[in-house]
Amino acid sequence: MLPSSVQTIVVLGGGSAGFMAALTLKRKLPNLKIRVVRSPDIGVIGVGEGTTVSFPRHFFEYLKLKPQQFYAETEPTWKLGIKFLWGPRKEFYYTFAYEYQHRYPELSRNNGFFYQHDQPYAGRISAFMAHDKAFTKRADGFPEFHNHHAFHIENQKLVGWLENVSRQFGVEVIDATVRPETGPQGITALITDSGERLTADLYIDASGFRSELLGRALNEPFLSFSDALFCDRAVIGGWPRTDEPIKPYTVAETMDAGWSWQIEHETWINRGYVYASNAISDDEALAELMRKNPRIANVPRVVKFRSGRYARNWVGNVVGIGNSVGFVEPLEATALQVICVEASTLADSLIDSLCAPTPSLVTLYNNYNAQAWDDIRDFLAVHYKFNTRLDTPFWQACRNDTKLHDAEFLVDFYKENGPSVVAGAQLLHSSNSFGMDGYLAMLIGQNVPHAKPFTPSTAEAKLWNDRCATWALEARRALDVKQCLDAMRRPAMKR
Repeated sequence: MLPSSVQTIVVLGGGSAGFMAALTLKRKLPNLKIRVVRSPDIGVIGVGEGTTVSFPRHFFEYLKLKPQQFYAETEPTWKLGIKFLWGPRKEFYYTFAYEYQHRYPELSRNNGFFYQHDQPYAGRISAFMAHDKAFTKRADGFPEFHNHHAFHIENQKLVGWLENVSRQFGVEVIDATVRPETGPQGITALITDSGERLTADLYIDASGFRSELLGRALNEPFLSFSDALFCDRAVIGGWPRTDEPIKPYTVAETMDAGWSWQIEHETWINRGYVYASNAISDDEALAELMRKNPRIANVPRVVKFRSGRYARNWVGNVVGIGNSVGFVEPLEATALQVICVEASTLADSLIDSLCAPTPSLVTLYNNYNAQAWDDIRDFLAVHYKFNTRLDTPFWQACRNDTKLHDAEFLVDFYKENGPSVVAGAQLLHSSNSFGMDGYLAMLIGQNVPHAKPFTPSTAEAKLWNDRCATWALEARRALDVKQCLDAMRRPAMKR
């Protein structure tokens, strides 16, 4: 049963999902009374976080928070995209700049048709990534920021910042172990160990993989993504940074039974191996990770997960946010992006309904967010279906058995038409955050063949090569992450 009016909200879970939801709702609807219940029973994964451009847009444009406190308290580094050690090429780059679909006025086709084997970039941002540079340098020595970046953040620092800002806007934080009490309308209360009843008009389930309210209490059906995404575990480690340059991107490297990430923090390098437990044991995965990363200094730990989502985010008086609704492996760093989408669409729904949500609005909310999860599944499936870098049993199974679902027609379109962008708006749902450019990056990057090869004229080839040379020259003159951090900490920049 839907609440007739939403004036009070209890958020179960004091991690990034819980505080992002609470902060978003309080910022957009300041008259709501919002309490976050932080329970010691609900663990936090606590690994290094990669983000997408949805993250800065959510906090600095949608919520209009000031970035100075974020930079000071989270100490992020910048992420321009992902460097893939994937497929037959030595490397390729996925950026947030929509480079493959861009067309320059002097060229007859979009950039995707000009991408070359001996040149691992298709635009200015990927050229910067190829040179390990972050931003151009202004005349005063400070970095010239653009909108095509996200962040690498340590989870503990992120949650600390979220809690501080949430409290500043009036969110109450309660530390308690609770159990849900159910009734005809869904959740009637959260009962603490001391017997206190925490009641609300709407409950936000941000309890992570446990899904205490949506999954356990309300028994919402879970829909598995296992026919498209075979990995179900990750072993996580890292080491203190010494003299390694801070790279302005996440690395995704093909491994024997999955893939490995590298996330760049200022003083720590986070490294993890995502794998399929039916293809490799935990001990074998750990051994492979350690063999390829002998500098790992901590004791790596194993995290088990299942890829998929619950059928609905919003059930009665409960709305799930983040891992309590669904999870896919962090191949495109979508975890925080999903929370931004779920939290913002919930806030917009309450605003538009005057905090009196209707059945049709809830149906729309559920359909939109379900499609967002399915879009991520489909996009990640393309990463697996066409990765020919290794010929291990795991990768053979990926190439043979991965289901593409709604991405199948898009892939067929590419195979027939090459990196054309004319169908992007028709093929992709409005909730899709990757766009046609994301698919082109993965299909071109993995050298998936198509039926429309393009040979530019001598004049066009020179124009393209001249552009590439200009990008490379600009990148060589640009600032790396360390130089950007140093500039940000100069007194003139802090004012």
